[in-house]
Amino acid sequence: MNLKLKYFGIVLVLMCFSCSTVSKKPKASNITSAFIINEPVTSSSHAATLVELNPNQLMAAWFGGKYEGAKDVGIYTAVYNGKTWSAPYNLIKPLISQGDTLPCWNPVLFKSKSQRLYLFYKVGKNPREWFGAMTVSKDNGTTWSTPKYLPKGILGPIKNKPIEVTPGVILCGSSTESIDNKEWRVHVETYTEATDSWEKIAVENNKGFDIIQPTFLVHSANTIQMLSRSKHNKVISSWSADKGKKWNQTDSLNVVNSNSGIDAITLSKKSFLLVNNPLPQGKDWFNGRNVLDVEHSHDGVHWKKLFDLENQSEGEFSYPAIIQTLDGKIHVLYTYNRKYIKHVAFGI
Repeated sequence: MNLKLKYFGIVLVLMCFSCSTVSKKPKASNITSAFIINEPVTSSSHAATLVELNPNQLMAAWFGGKYEGAKDVGIYTAVYNGKTWSAPYNLIKPLISQGDTLPCWNPVLFKSKSQRLYLFYKVGKNPREWFGAMTVSKDNGTTWSTPKYLPKGILGPIKNKPIEVTPGVILCGSSTESIDNKEWRVHVETYTEATDSWEKIAVENNKGFDIIQPTFLVHSANTIQMLSRSKHNKVISSWSADKGKKWNQTDSLNVVNSNSGIDAITLSKKSFLLVNNPLPQGKDWFNGRNVLDVEHSHDGVHWKKLFDLENQSEGEFSYPAIIQTLDGKIHVLYTYNRKYIKHVAFGI
């Protein structure tokens, strides 16, 4: 009898220990939100990106003009001082080339460990024909280098922020869309600062998923996960076990997405956040973008809603960018009805 009681006691202790170590979903706190500017300087704004310059100082960039793909579309920036955003500044104007005017697309801001601030962006008539460009600042965006166009076949990060896998080696999630827009494919590009050189890396996709606009999650020193937007109403995942040199295990997750841009961040090796439009795509490309949420995962595979950024009967709230600043706060930017760029900050 004593042995049975002793055994029961051991089991009870183990069960209690197990319960205490089960990871719980975090809670968002102190949520604040505001538009970068209440009276936009362009008719349309879209595809925002975000970077921390210094403590309590952020920089945002987005493309703006009459409408997406219009010949007046350039790249605009604004700086946040912890309380308010500066007036938007038109940093990159449309490119005039061979008698034609080409609009700008999808800026991506990234600050490397060498303290170089990069602005990557695309130029072209549409996403099927665009090409990559970049400009660099060594003084936190006060001055910028002359824009430089990337080598043929290199597009740079398509929508989401890169990661620096080793000092001076920047891993960029990229993708292409076929001329007829029927085939979407993800690939990875690495940029090496010391040699100012690029390398293109294929991503295994045996199931032929139509995927674009990847974002990265870092699980360990070597293991990286990539999440991509798809035409399949689901987020698609790929994995690398060697710091991004090879990619495989490309498959769908049980995460519904309305064929809209996503972004994600690593909080720790067992805690990740995803910003996502969690509805199936409707008849039109923008259907399903009326809900935008923040989701949490402990493994990058199983995700649970944390809270809704937007949940309306209609409207478009899309193309998020998410970062965590040094003070631990989370910042998200996203397009609000193609007119505004909205900024939401919260603790976790």
